[in-house]
Amino acid sequence: MRTAAVSASELYIGLMSGTSLDGIDGVLADFSGPRMRVTHHTSAPFTPALRAELLALNTPGDNELHRAALAGNALSRAYGDVVHALVQCSGLPASAIRAIGAHGQTVRHRPQEFDGTGYTLQLLSPALLAERTGITVVADLRSRDVAAGGQGAPLVPAFHQGIFGRPDETVLVLNIGGISNLSVLGADGSVLGFDCGPGNALMDHWCQLHTGQAFDRGGAWAATGQVLPGLLASLMQEPFLHKAPPKSTGRDLFNPPWLATHLERFGHAEPVDVQATLTEFTATACSACADSYKMDSKILAVCGGGALNTQLMRRLQALCPSLQVMTTDALGLPALQVEAAAFAWLARQALHQAPGNLPSVTGAAGTRVLGAVYPA
Repeated sequence: MRTAAVSASELYIGLMSGTSLDGIDGVLADFSGPRMRVTHHTSAPFTPALRAELLALNTPGDNELHRAALAGNALSRAYGDVVHALVQCSGLPASAIRAIGAHGQTVRHRPQEFDGTGYTLQLLSPALLAERTGITVVADLRSRDVAAGGQGAPLVPAFHQGIFGRPDETVLVLNIGGISNLSVLGADGSVLGFDCGPGNALMDHWCQLHTGQAFDRGGAWAATGQVLPGLLASLMQEPFLHKAPPKSTGRDLFNPPWLATHLERFGHAEPVDVQATLTEFTATACSACADSYKMDSKILAVCGGGALNTQLMRRLQALCPSLQVMTTDALGLPALQVEAAAFAWLARQALHQAPGNLPSVTGAAGTRVLGAVYPA
């Protein structure tokens, strides 16, 4: 990504914990050169207790305000540990880092609902993170876009354009976390982006429920099952999948109760066949979006945890025969670093008082500087 030279430090940390709830990814990104460079990357899983509480807070429950505050504190401590690991690996003092872009954990995402504005809620205590690291923190990166009439998501397409955009062809970038989103990077510099629908969230839930494993590693379990056409057809009837962008979603929609409703007519289905169908559901929803917006693209570059699901990648390629399906590693940025790097970039945008959103993506009334700043 091209950047303007400034006198202050151009080292930023980006932290991301997504809807997959598998843990935290952190990068140290250097913006001092002509293109952004990730110098260090680390990740850390959530403790079982923190993961369970964050998952529980995605749905209404008792004493939510108290529990959410404490979960935000716990998450901030976990974020702080990732920051300390990155700083230690770099061999630099914390004072060399200009800022941390911290996403927090989304537990509700309801833009434009209820009162016309709606809300998006990411748990975090940015003040505690700043205290524990001694580094300026930029957080609350979605709510300004929502206040401006936007979806507040996805925020990564502008970053994708700077990193992966090409002047001679359209590039499609598909991020598969708990929810999937597509960036359409036009050869003419135009950018479109929106949530496709399910990513790993339903697959992970079903795998945990029936195997005790947090996720289906490589899609190996799904690969041994048979897709259930009737169930797949039922899942694909979800109205969100057929809405025109801008649009975004989350666990507020694609969650276990939603899945249970669709499974009512398939009570005798083998669990492995349901897993195969859920994998095919994600692949089908994503490929339908790619097919609708591919224009002259020859590339579908995949990032996020879903890029490591061999069966899912295989099905994406089969469903998108005119596209070369690859991971973003082939374009110069490893699949598990992309989102964290995007939030490092968003922190930099905020401190430079530069817009972080794209109205063509979120539907906001205009570009906005995103994020609240908590100085070191």
